[in-house]
Amino acid sequence: MKGTGVGGVGAAGGTEGAGEAGRARVTRAGAGRRTGVVRARIALAAVLTVALASACSGPSSSDADGAAANRPAEPAHGKQAHGKPAPANAAPGKPAQGQPKAAGARAGEKGTAGALAAYVERVRKSQAARVAAAKKWGLAKTPLPAPPPPTVKPKINTRKGFETDGEGLPPVFTTVPTKEKIVFLTIDDGAEKDPELLRMMSDLQIPYSAFLSDYLVKEDYGYFKKMQDSGVSLHNHTLNHRYMPGLSYAQQKHEICDQQANLEKRYGKRPPLFRPPYGNYNEDTLRAAQSCGVKAVPLWAAEAFPDRMEWREWDRDLHPGDIVLTHFRGKEDWKGTMPDMIRRVMKTITDKGYAVAKLEDYV
Repeated sequence: MKGTGVGGVGAAGGTEGAGEAGRARVTRAGAGRRTGVVRARIALAAVLTVALASACSGPSSSDADGAAANRPAEPAHGKQAHGKPAPANAAPGKPAQGQPKAAGARAGEKGTAGALAAYVERVRKSQAARVAAAKKWGLAKTPLPAPPPPTVKPKINTRKGFETDGEGLPPVFTTVPTKEKIVFLTIDDGAEKDPELLRMMSDLQIPYSAFLSDYLVKEDYGYFKKMQDSGVSLHNHTLNHRYMPGLSYAQQKHEICDQQANLEKRYGKRPPLFRPPYGNYNEDTLRAAQSCGVKAVPLWAAEAFPDRMEWREWDRDLHPGDIVLTHFRGKEDWKGTMPDMIRRVMKTITDKGYAVAKLEDYV
């Protein structure tokens, strides 16, 4: 049977055990009346570009979206929107002389301008906060902001070579299908409960997902409740972190499904994602997980430590949609703290031009 042990070892020998928009559509009819809206958008887009350029003047920045590419075409000179000749003295794109602009059009312009101005200000403040947080926490560069999530999540399939003989089981994968330069950060088990990590990730606005084992989490359920309250999704990593292929189906179901129940009781939600300990599984693992609500089994393509990165792929590089694994660990196990690990992994991610996105927006 395929699937046993496939997830455990990276290309460089790293193991988990070693440390785990849419453009607003402008109505073509009456386009001449709406030219002011267009111009307002163009002007505000310029403001947005300047604002972002200013906010991103820290160690790193991302390009502002170009509004001109999304601009609707204006009527040709001498023609109105319905194809009727315009008066000879009418300026292109403006109401004919003696025809005042409709009140509704004026109100629409003000509403659009106000919404865009508010958006510009939100973006400016958010990026300025990220720049300040990067300096506060000693990051080499400001993390890049992730693009908006897709309106439809991509279809996830089991990675080739990770299949079992069963059909219709939760997919096992290391990378999410996407062309965006994004990766996903995941943290396993729950051994270290460093309050600095919570503050750092909240300040930096970096999304991540936690896969929890109850025998470690039960020491301080409240720590992970604070994590959840900050927007982190909590997922299943079994009760006791045992090697799944060495257990019977009933034992595996106990490890997985009882942890589903624990997490639902403690945090109010039954997780849709499960990661087997060490990345090892067989068909029984997937059947047991499916039986208690698991929809997908994300493994990882790279693993982060405070002093290095380890890779699954031969090119030892990041790829769009890669899942990055790390662990809740401290100086007792690592050459550094969890904030040290975040500084290291974010330097790698940002240097390569990637942003961290929220896994649950895509899976």
